[in-house]
Amino acid sequence: MDKHDCEVLVLGGGPGGYVAAIRAGQLGLNTILVEKDALGGICLNVGCIPSKALIHMADTFSHMQKAAEGAVPGVSVAPPSVDLPGVMTWKDGIVERLTGGVGGLLKKSGVTVLSGTGRMRDGKTCIVETVDGQITIGARHIVLAPGSETIELEALPFGGPVISSTQALALDTLPTKLVVVGGGYIGLELGTAFAKFGVDVTIVEATGHLLPQYDRELSSLVGKRLKDLGVDVLLDTKAVAMSDKGDVLEVAGPDGVAQNLEADKVLVTVGRRARLKGWGLSELGLAMNGSAIRIDAQCRTSMTDVFAIGDVTGEPMLAHRAMAQGNVVAEIIAGKRRSFEPAAIPAVCFTDPEIVSVGFSADEAKANGYEVKVGKFPLLANGRAMTLDATQGFVRVVARKDNDLVLGMQAAGQNISEFSSAFALALEMGATLEDVAATIHAHPTQGEGIQEAAMLALGKGLHI
Repeated sequence: MDKHDCEVLVLGGGPGGYVAAIRAGQLGLNTILVEKDALGGICLNVGCIPSKALIHMADTFSHMQKAAEGAVPGVSVAPPSVDLPGVMTWKDGIVERLTGGVGGLLKKSGVTVLSGTGRMRDGKTCIVETVDGQITIGARHIVLAPGSETIELEALPFGGPVISSTQALALDTLPTKLVVVGGGYIGLELGTAFAKFGVDVTIVEATGHLLPQYDRELSSLVGKRLKDLGVDVLLDTKAVAMSDKGDVLEVAGPDGVAQNLEADKVLVTVGRRARLKGWGLSELGLAMNGSAIRIDAQCRTSMTDVFAIGDVTGEPMLAHRAMAQGNVVAEIIAGKRRSFEPAAIPAVCFTDPEIVSVGFSADEAKANGYEVKVGKFPLLANGRAMTLDATQGFVRVVARKDNDLVLGMQAAGQNISEFSSAFALALEMGATLEDVAATIHAHPTQGEGIQEAAMLALGKGLHI
């Protein structure tokens, strides 16, 4: 059995793990990264990146289809068709370039990458099963980043017509009828994309609210757009079972009455959970916070020199949260004074329209004891949005009434996800309404809506 010693062992090569390893390597720490699958984890390989590639192609097809129907002024094209294998090949090419880039960065930082399944034996030792045999790694510091896994419904196990988001991103033919079980961001992003490709899509959501992590003013715009795309949305409805032939999904509505939905494919997207099995959690005996590993403000677990980052530490399960934690942990191990205490973590949904929320909504701020000012600027009054033919949406700023400190910023619109960085920066820097209103925003841009919303909250809006 081979034996390796290092200062830092990172278990898991997803966004959090590979960032922790790269930064540790940059800081001169002898680092080993263990990953059983492709570098980049779920996000890069079968999640964030490939889904956005599919969404882009669906948007492109939808625009071309509108032009073919005469709905784009001054543009006329022949009716388009979808080559799904071609789309998937292009998407896979992006993933390959990015995973290769991650590998190159790890190598440049001096990180040793071991491809295999790692299992912790104790707080200092990991056993890695590789194709060439077993390797034992001894480490002074451990960074746990095993990620999360798709939740499978007992009534709808994956297989045959029932697919996960991973399988949806690898289809070689478009289904005729697709039922999406789950009205969260994954289900709505993929459901919208397939609807734009011409698939008959039905969304089944067990609660009475699409995108429950966002406020209704944001999610209602997405619901309206789904209706425009011909997507049927069934709220307060639960999936019961597939038919014996696998072509009909039985659901139960709010009144308990059964309904049968024809479907070639049923995409189950009811969420993700921390991956707690298969890597040695039981051997470590770490303190838990429900179904996630409990950590402090430095991402330390209950065991000395053992850190945990990313989805395994609970909500929000977002790649950018994991990356930030990975960077912080590496610097703490290197002796720097750091902690993971962000003012806010951006939440983005790449639906149509895109929506973004950072910090508190007005209702959340009130629930936390604040009296608030709210400024809301509609994109209907924004020149750049008009030139994009994308005026559905708004920019909203929520601030304390007593001192104008910005507590939250939200927006909906085309490509509005790019606002997330400005929103997060404003909250992290402790901006006030006057700071935002007095900042010169370039014209013509949709970003002017940020300034306008702040000015409206101050009672001095100019363009509405």
